[in-house]
Amino acid sequence: MAQTDEDWLRRSYAVAQAARDRGDRPFGAVVVAGGAVLAEAGSEQGATGGGTLAHSEMVALRRLHELAVSRETLAGATIYSSGEPCAMCAAAIFYSGIGRVVYGLRAEAIAAARNAQSHTAGLGLSCRAVLAAAAAPVAVIGPLLEDEGALPHKGYWRPGAA
Repeated sequence: MAQTDEDWLRRSYAVAQAARDRGDRPFGAVVVAGGAVLAEAGSEQGATGGGTLAHSEMVALRRLHELAVSRETLAGATIYSSGEPCAMCAAAIFYSGIGRVVYGLRAEAIAAARNAQSHTAGLGLSCRAVLAAAAAPVAVIGPLLEDEGALPHKGYWRPGAA
């Protein structure tokens, strides 16, 4: 039986929970092509010490690069992201050549969970808006299964935390 978008998205939620469990931010990404996982990663912002560029999508994309996955394979791949990719990650997804994005929590829900303030909210560009400006089409599906996607965030963010 082939896995569905919802099944793969749930896997990204499990990766997000694993990231949280090790002391990193609760985000996960899984890249799939032809029914097989090419790469997956949780955020490495936190205990892992990956820094500001260590969003789960960026870590997964670095792993794809290290594995030298072909552009042809990436064009048919989907990245499943536990949360709506930020503008940086959305642009990196485009430049990686991945053809499709499926995400769980919308950016507004993530900002609310984080109690984001104007100085911590980030760029106000949705994943869909960034990818709509891309030179080649990238399909965007989401938000999906937001109640499930909110679980790794429950109790993680302190009031006023970025």
